[in-house]
Amino acid sequence: MVDVSANEVRVASASDYIALLKPRVMSLVVFTGLVGYVAAPGQGDLILGFAAILAIAIAAGASGALNMWYDSDIDAVMTRTRARPIPSGRVARDEALMLGLTLSALSVVTMQLAAGPLAAALLAFTIFFYAVVYTMWLKRWTPQNIVIGGLAGALPPAIAWAAKTGSLSFDAWLLVAIIFMWTPPHFWALSLLQKADYAAAKVPMLPVTDGAKATRMHIFVYSLLLAPLGLAPVATGLGGIVYASVAALGGALFVFLAWRVLRSQAGEGEPHEDKHARALFGFSILYLFTLFAALLVDKGLGV
Repeated sequence: MVDVSANEVRVASASDYIALLKPRVMSLVVFTGLVGYVAAPGQGDLILGFAAILAIAIAAGASGALNMWYDSDIDAVMTRTRARPIPSGRVARDEALMLGLTLSALSVVTMQLAAGPLAAALLAFTIFFYAVVYTMWLKRWTPQNIVIGGLAGALPPAIAWAAKTGSLSFDAWLLVAIIFMWTPPHFWALSLLQKADYAAAKVPMLPVTDGAKATRMHIFVYSLLLAPLGLAPVATGLGGIVYASVAALGGALFVFLAWRVLRSQAGEGEPHEDKHARALFGFSILYLFTLFAALLVDKGLGV
């Protein structure tokens, strides 16, 4: 229950607490974790596998709640986030903190029981890295916040891999590397669109500290690195023909859209120029989803 004014009291609904968990982000995290589990060698156990993926989902929600708890001051300033449950007054900060801590403990214990110490330790590290290292430190300190902090969102496939096999292989870390390299151009495309918001909130995103032109160049360079990295699972035998086709076509289109952003004036204050950054941001989500979906087809259906 949150005091909104002297004469009005609002009671948070279930949807408000769900919003704290960042369900859209959670869905992508769960999906990449699921693909990591399916792609890992061995038969696996259906019930224990489900419990492991559930633990990853709970951990993702816990991280989202802790992020919203700590970043409520920033969220209240930015247009994109001011309607979130805490800055809008629908949920109290201490409630978000307790929810995040409770779900964190629940997720790690569940993973320990379902998959053992390695997967549980990786999951605990992921929560800590996102909630403390990224949210409390990197985000407010360096324009490389997204580059370094992207590790937290990249680890779910490795966590799921460890949950199934009890170990980690080169292929598991390769999936992590793909998401890690995908994260900067994905978020920098968004930051070009939200440059004024980040500046108002005093968040040192790259367009604010180094300018839009430098950000567009960084996006293009990272895209050039991402495209061949996306094809690497084919070389190791992890990805098959479906994956190879999707990775080749998707990588080429990603580079093309990044090149259009580079050639544009996105982030310079001309709204009509932002369409290229918006197109890249939207496609980047589709790219990662289809890339992992193709791997799921190859491994899950034995193509």
